[in-house]
Amino acid sequence: MLTVGLDVHFRKSSLCILDSNGKIAGQRQVHGHWDKVVEELGRLKEPFQICYEASLGYGHLYEQIGKLPKAKKTVVAHPGQLRLIFKSRKKNDRVDSQKLAKLLYLDQVPAVHVPSQEVRSWRALIEWRQKILGRRVMVKNQIRSLLRSCGIVPLKGNRLWTNKGIEWLCLQTFPTVYEALRRDMLVSEFYEHQQRMVQVEEALFKIAAGHPGMAVLQSIPGVGPRTAEAFLAYVDDARRFGHGRDVGAYFGLVPCQDASADKNRLGHITREGPSTVRKLLTEAAWQGTLRSQRIKGHFAKVSGGDKQRRKIALVATARWLSTVMIAMLKSGECWRAELPAAKTAIEAATKQSVQKEPAAIESTAPAGG
Repeated sequence: MLTVGLDVHFRKSSLCILDSNGKIAGQRQVHGHWDKVVEELGRLKEPFQICYEASLGYGHLYEQIGKLPKAKKTVVAHPGQLRLIFKSRKKNDRVDSQKLAKLLYLDQVPAVHVPSQEVRSWRALIEWRQKILGRRVMVKNQIRSLLRSCGIVPLKGNRLWTNKGIEWLCLQTFPTVYEALRRDMLVSEFYEHQQRMVQVEEALFKIAAGHPGMAVLQSIPGVGPRTAEAFLAYVDDARRFGHGRDVGAYFGLVPCQDASADKNRLGHITREGPSTVRKLLTEAAWQGTLRSQRIKGHFAKVSGGDKQRRKIALVATARWLSTVMIAMLKSGECWRAELPAAKTAIEAATKQSVQKEPAAIESTAPAGG
């Protein structure tokens, strides 16, 4: 069987073909879009396995190659991990295709999961909602900035974004017509983003309505529909995570590690994987500490009553929550009732915090006071 390394680009791609002994049997440059690449692969006279890096449109190319009768195996490589493997001063398309072919021949490719077209569309819609949300926040900040620059005190909280709040905004008098023009354009843009948000969320609710995991995950205190759908879309198949802790690493919620001999240094979290899910899991963990004694107990156990460890404890709680969510998806079991151990952990952390306070007061007291 042939082994093919493909350095793919939208307009020009490079192929490296290895024979059954791992020797280079040929190299080719393909000029044209991906359909030309698929045509070139279809001309191969022997069965082949192929590897290329994940990039924009990798799922579509994966499906097109999979339709070829002689394509026995298609592997999509993780580009971030490939950069760690190959650090070379000489880098071009031909060299990259050779490296990909050799890695595949040795079965050493750091592969990624390729979801179906429906799941890829689901993920894209979730990310599109996040972009609309960011633009709407930007418009809100610009409106508040405009009001303050003109000496107008804006309404507090979310009152400004209600119908009465927008009506109040439109009745305000500005120093010149130019500020009023900016106000009108920002209000119009705000309504546009609001309408888009409604349309996107309606589509997301339709997609999530048929997924049985939505009800399971939303039984967790603090986990809403946005967090549940994002987790489901990016996990796709819960069975591909052999261990619960793997999902925390997938979402970049585990710390970097530098261990050697008897020294073990842990740094910041890796921040790998989708940032949207990482953000939503962190928010869900915080809401969970306010609504669940069990989640609050885990948070208190990590923080130990130390306020400086609250951020670390929040990220650790988000990672723990991801392992719980993946276990629930595998078993189909909803959130369990509060455990007595959670209350015990909270009481122990509170007691430890109270014991620390007098010592801190004594250390700051003046001598002879």
